[in-house]
Amino acid sequence: MSPGDSEITGSKAVLTIAVMGAALMAVIDISIVNVALSDIRASFGTPLDQIAWVSTGYMMANIVVIPMTGWLQRKFGYRRYFVASILLFTTSSALCAISWNLPSLVVFRALQGLGGGAIIPTSQAILFARYPREEHGMAGALFALGAITGPLLGPTLGGYLIDLASWHWIFLVNVPVGLMVAALAWRGIQQPGHRDPKEPIDRWGIGLLAVGMASLQYVLEEGNREGWLDSKTILVLGVVAVAALVTFIVHELEAPHPVVDLRVFANRSYAASTGLNFLLGTALFSGSLLYSLFCGSVMHYSALDIGMLFLKGSCVQILVMPLIGRFGGRVDARWLIGWGVMMTCLSLWTNSHLAAGMSDTGLIWPIFIRSLGLGFVFIPLSVVALSDLPPAQRGNAAGLFNLTRELGGSIGTAWMATMLTRHAQAQQTYLAEHVSRYDPTTIDQIRMLGARLGSQDAAVAVMGQRISLQALTRAFNEGFLTLVVVFAASVLLVFLLKRPEAGSAPAAAH
Repeated sequence: MSPGDSEITGSKAVLTIAVMGAALMAVIDISIVNVALSDIRASFGTPLDQIAWVSTGYMMANIVVIPMTGWLQRKFGYRRYFVASILLFTTSSALCAISWNLPSLVVFRALQGLGGGAIIPTSQAILFARYPREEHGMAGALFALGAITGPLLGPTLGGYLIDLASWHWIFLVNVPVGLMVAALAWRGIQQPGHRDPKEPIDRWGIGLLAVGMASLQYVLEEGNREGWLDSKTILVLGVVAVAALVTFIVHELEAPHPVVDLRVFANRSYAASTGLNFLLGTALFSGSLLYSLFCGSVMHYSALDIGMLFLKGSCVQILVMPLIGRFGGRVDARWLIGWGVMMTCLSLWTNSHLAAGMSDTGLIWPIFIRSLGLGFVFIPLSVVALSDLPPAQRGNAAGLFNLTRELGGSIGTAWMATMLTRHAQAQQTYLAEHVSRYDPTTIDQIRMLGARLGSQDAAVAVMGQRISLQALTRAFNEGFLTLVVVFAASVLLVFLLKRPEAGSAPAAAH
């Protein structure tokens, strides 16, 4: 696609509403399903160890299509590809609502993942192509605001829909929204210069990518539940993922018309930004997982209560994002990114001091700090990554940029879930060894509990529960401390970023 081919005309207002509406719909759908898994499981009579496929099927399809969006945009043009992706997502949502068993729902969720995975990077590329360079800041800020707010609105919206109706409505709500934004996108996006490049289809590249990414995502999603290398399925798929992806990289670097142009990593700023984006995904998604699990398992909050905590702590983004978009171009983006990284590390460090019985204020405060930090990272990081690239490469680069954050999130959540289980067991053993029934302090506590409960056996059981709760809390705190160290390492990548050229402006990424 030449630079002229990538230019878009049409109403900016209509296009922006369509792009933001579609992106918000796709992002919300990733998290909205999580609050409905228990209801879906009860509806289908599904075993507990199989219900995760509702999320796994979506993410496997999602992570396969994201890196191919640049090639698909060149092949079919922004307008046709974007509208087709929205309609696929909308149709799949309706099919999910009428699914009759778990296998049918998983298949429809995979189709939904193909549409949703295409929507986000294509939305970003469309805004880049339509808005003039000097207006990228505010357009990017509005897009980033929607992309970041989506995961926070998902659990809250899902909780309300399930309370008022049933789990089917978390999918049905997408139908009117999807049809509306598809119509607006068809009307608002014009790409008169687009021509099908008529280049040969990289079938080997597509096949290797699909097999490698799907296998990798399955390993990351199911590895902890199946015991990692204790499972033959995980071991085999891990080998398949490594072999397919290594072969894919070699093939793409040699292919004259690759489905994914990996040569974009030769740009130093893009490579460093993508690496930082990977670590950001690791910290963001795994941190949210640990925090949600703590609130649910230790604080005994409902999914709706957890969603409200995230929503209250993150509303500062409504102010921060537009300000960064409007005035961020006046400051060296590297300083903004560095400041954002430090604030995010501070929020993770604050999270490493969690305790049972914390107040809502104590739980919201780390989210507030993280929201401020992310505001300083998301938008400047995107402009540093993409502003140096020619327009013809941005669609491909945007897809890879989004992919790295998704991969970071998948690897981070799998890692933290495994670490949480192991650390909780280790802490349980440690505390049990240091709490003896012959210890004077322990004897006094059991005596007081026994007098209150009327039974020494009940008192011993309560002490055991307290030990388990303390062990779990310590495991959560160790997980957050690990994330502090990991994300602090991203500061080193900031030094590899180039100073943006004068006049360049931020643009957002999902």
